[in-house]
Amino acid sequence: MPDPIHVFAYGSLIWRPGFAYEARHPALLRGFHRRFCLTSRYYRGTAEQPGLVLGLDRGGACRGVAFTVAAEAAEATLAYLDARENVAGEIVYTRRLLPARLLDSGRVVQAVTYVADRRHAAYCRPAPEAAAAAIARGIGQAGANRDYLINTVSHLRELGIRDAALDRIAALLPPG
Repeated sequence: MPDPIHVFAYGSLIWRPGFAYEARHPALLRGFHRRFCLTSRYYRGTAEQPGLVLGLDRGGACRGVAFTVAAEAAEATLAYLDARENVAGEIVYTRRLLPARLLDSGRVVQAVTYVADRRHAAYCRPAPEAAAAAIARGIGQAGANRDYLINTVSHLRELGIRDAALDRIAALLPPG
């Protein structure tokens, strides 16, 4: 029987995976960090008023969650994730298999991970003030960009994770 797969989550997948899983583990991925580095013209913004979404960008490390998905559900889960992460076939994330450490056991697993494609036109590196302004304005098919940021920060805190960059952007949001 084939082995289950692991999926590394660092943003909305943590709080809204959208697929069945057998287990959820706190996890650490080295070599990448969580960052608002992709413009969103669908989920969290529009063509006229783009929002920002998280991506894994090179450097550092990222604490998140590794989901264990049953082998028999792997193909459907990957198809779902490919469609969710790369809307309408626009490849802004590259699916990669990277080593992630499960923090509850210390075991290292190969985890399916979606990394921001730095060559894509949607890739950006806004200063925190510019990120907060775009997030404050962004509203897309999945709702307000502000809610995406706040939900992510809230769920990270529930896991005992403080992300200073996300906390700074949240602190810069205008009231609303």
